[in-house]
Amino acid sequence: MRTKSTKQNKINVVTLGCSKNIYDSEILMGQLKANGKEVVHEDIEDEGNIVVINTCGFIGKAKEESINTILHYAHKKEKGEVDKIFVTGCLSERYKPDLEKEIPDVDAYFGTHDLPNLLKVLEADYKHELIGERLTTTPKHYAYLKIAEGCDRPCSFCAIPLMRGKHKSTPIKNIVKEAETLAESGVKELILIAQDLTYYGLDIYKKRALADLLKELAKVEGVEWIRLHYAFPSGFPLDVLEVMNNEPKICNYLDIPLQHINTEILTSMRRGTTHDKTVKLLSEFRNTVPNMAVRTTLIVGYPGETDAIFEELKQWVIDTRFDRLGAFAYSHEENTHAYLLIDDVPEDIKEQRVAEIMEIQSQISFELNQEKVGKIFKCIFDRKEGNYFFGRTEFDSPDVDNDVIIDATKYYVQLGQFVNVKIIEAGDFDLNGEPV
Repeated sequence: MRTKSTKQNKINVVTLGCSKNIYDSEILMGQLKANGKEVVHEDIEDEGNIVVINTCGFIGKAKEESINTILHYAHKKEKGEVDKIFVTGCLSERYKPDLEKEIPDVDAYFGTHDLPNLLKVLEADYKHELIGERLTTTPKHYAYLKIAEGCDRPCSFCAIPLMRGKHKSTPIKNIVKEAETLAESGVKELILIAQDLTYYGLDIYKKRALADLLKELAKVEGVEWIRLHYAFPSGFPLDVLEVMNNEPKICNYLDIPLQHINTEILTSMRRGTTHDKTVKLLSEFRNTVPNMAVRTTLIVGYPGETDAIFEELKQWVIDTRFDRLGAFAYSHEENTHAYLLIDDVPEDIKEQRVAEIMEIQSQISFELNQEKVGKIFKCIFDRKEGNYFFGRTEFDSPDVDNDVIIDATKYYVQLGQFVNVKIIEAGDFDLNGEPV
């Protein structure tokens, strides 16, 4: 086999899936860099002769993307353009024996908790002292901060516990140390992530300690925004709302995947809540933090979702008027509790329902954005594309929410800096503004 000679032993890390995977890749890259290795993330030139693919195995489409990526690099290896391929992450954790059999060109497969072993084959030592040390791949002014690993929830449709294990909180002092390290490097916005933020602390402090963590993180100098991703509705710690209300650094923003509203479906999903409890919780959010932006995700086409049940879901979306919403078609995942049910909603109906929900949300988003016209918002700017700067308000998370757009031919803003912007025009998911 011809070996690649332009860049010997340059490691290219390719990340698929969610922000938790991005975080894991950053930890891996930090370890490699500390070992003196040359490492890049998703190198556009594809120069790395060693490739590490961090896979996602959550639902069908994500698995397909991961497998296609592995096959892409296996083909490059066959052609002699890549010397070694290593696969890690959720897909590898879940399907390692099958993958080894089906795609033998990969040099080795590793699970989600195999970092020391992965480093070993990359001829690097796992350095325990590197708490908070990682090579961030996001723009330098914001970073994901994982506060826990795994999940103890029994959701019927979800394979995460199979791939990530039981919930394990990171101690507050370690998280604060990592936040301080990030702040020293110029990070102004921390995006807190976990499979379930609201469970944080129960395993190590014997109580829900998210509010305590937020108070400590708010003391970190240099950090101006702290954003919460992936809360769980059952057992939500309401003291978090008080901290959000009283601490300016905590963004008035919450990502809480509610998945559905019909009580029968929620029961089958094993979500530990009902239609009425969900409505009451959202009411608590809006009463305690009146200007909170709530992002949610919904699953449509779950087994047993009749036309009438779907109509209930649609009406609830119309009535609730979420600030941000994403909808996904149910994926029938083996080894989950819901796999025992009959996947009785045809794929075309699932996709049609996704489209209907997103059409409703598009109209809601347009109407909510019209209310912003003429108002001034504190924004941070992430990137420049062509003749436009793209930024966000505190009510928007990177990549998934609204962009605030400024015409770069008329105005200049510094990336990574906070700017007050007056909104002059609004669409479904974009806000056009002028710096003031």
